Amino acid sequence: MTTERPDAGWSVRSPGRVNLIGEHTDYNDGFVLPAAIDLELRLTVIPSGDRRVGVTLASSAETASFDLDDIGSPGHGWIDYVAGVANVLQAAGHRLTGVRAVLESRLPMAAGLSSSAALELAAAWMLLGPGGPEAAGIDRLALARLCQGAENDYVGVSCGLMDQFAVSCGEAGAALLLDCRSLAWRPVALPLDELALVVIDSGSRRTVRTSEYNERRRRCERGVAILAGRGLPVTSLRDVTVADLEAAADALGDETLQRCRHVVEENGRVLEVVKALEAGDVAALGTLFAASHASLRDLYEVSSPALDALVDIATRTPGVVAARMTGAGFGGCTVNLVERDAVARLETAVSDRYQPLTGLEAHVLRVEPADGVGWAVD
Repeated sequence: MTTERPDAGWSVRSPGRVNLIGEHTDYNDGFVLPAAIDLELRLTVIPSGDRRVGVTLASSAETASFDLDDIGSPGHGWIDYVAGVANVLQAAGHRLTGVRAVLESRLPMAAGLSSSAALELAAAWMLLGPGGPEAAGIDRLALARLCQGAENDYVGVSCGLMDQFAVSCGEAGAALLLDCRSLAWRPVALPLDELALVVIDSGSRRTVRTSEYNERRRRCERGVAILAGRGLPVTSLRDVTVADLEAAADALGDETLQRCRHVVEENGRVLEVVKALEAGDVAALGTLFAASHASLRDLYEVSSPALDALVDIATRTPGVVAARMTGAGFGGCTVNLVERDAVARLETAVSDRYQPLTGLEAHVLRVEPADGVGWAVD
């Protein structure tokens, strides 16, 4: 990772992320297995000498700004992610100064690749100035937690830590196994000599803020409260077994039972995928990805016809080892592990079959696991 201090002005690169498995487990103290990817956004920054922060989109020349002395309430636009980060950094005692920046992006927006977390982490590096987080005494995990707080408390999305963590702590060539309770984590090498990591953008945009994301979290919390009220020593779904859920099925009700069951079983799948990767068990990866997608579709109900179509096309394509939706759902992307000589075959299958089924245009993106946020040096 590049941590050297830039000479004059500064430019920050911030990657997106794809989650191999572990969906909606992070805010339930569970396990996740994301990777930062080489689709990224960049902020090119100059100090302004005043107390205003202004960001211009390179793609449209749209500019948004706010005053560090009067950040105000969120306005429900993309600048909220920058303003929220400024808000939490100042609340934590960090002295910020005004900047002007240009935002360029190769990262699809609203596609489930965590463009919001990428912007948050880039904003943090921008706002902390040319000394960066290191000079401010903030390590990468702590910075991810601050940015999560910005999204929770200012933007208003009750996300877990996974996205900000992956963007901040990513390592080239690896996924990251994170225990969202203890915050212990380690890299997990991916078999990239044999398998390509392929993301397929469904072309169906999603908006977490207006989705049912927060409602899913409330259902999980309701399930924990019911189980605790029955005397079980649980503080999150991390403490719960499938047997616990089945014993309390009547009290939970069908919908809460389904949501909780997905999370409990998904936690187990994350650990099984890590075992399969470390053992080179390709067949197990396919089975586990398929079970995860089915659970997200049928129990958590966050998939969509477009995502289901992409997963079906992929699993019917020879050489595709594993396929599932990735991210919060409600649109967005799928993640696929594909034999390297089969990527072109998958691209052809998607091109031929997806648009007639859905009326949408998909984009097949070959990605590589990348380092986390840092200074851009090229």
